[in-house]
Amino acid sequence: MVKAQTKVYKGSSTYSGDIFCTLSEGKVYKNTSTYSGDILVTIRDGKIYSGTSTYSGDVLYTLREGKVYAGNSTYSGDIRWTFSDGKVYEGTSTYSGDVLATRKEGKIYKGNSSYSGDILFTLDQAVRMEEFVAIWHVFNYVY
Repeated sequence: MVKAQTKVYKGSSTYSGDIFCTLSEGKVYKNTSTYSGDILVTIRDGKIYSGTSTYSGDVLYTLREGKVYAGNSTYSGDIRWTFSDGKVYEGTSTYSGDVLATRKEGKIYKGNSSYSGDILFTLDQAVRMEEFVAIWHVFNYVY
């Protein structure tokens, strides 16, 4: 049985030429590739790893209870983002002025917006939180 792949498009596009990454079986690949040499991050057991690694020294983020921590930490001072009610907040905040992105119906909007011109990227299917964090990392720090 082949598992479904999630395609992630730039902006509001669903055109194949606008795919900037593909999520498949716990890995995020460059563009439309599923070649092992094109793996950008690996998702495993609530952690996001750099490339194909699952070594503890290569942990980019640790997810726990709606919070995303830097590296292998679960210390409150290392919280990068907080997820709540379809919003991504800076640090530990849940203040509306600290909203980095809003997730709604497969679209990721900049800040608190739901305006079509503010769509950062589009997912062709729903993803789990840890998968979203991996895609968010690729969107913000790889491209």
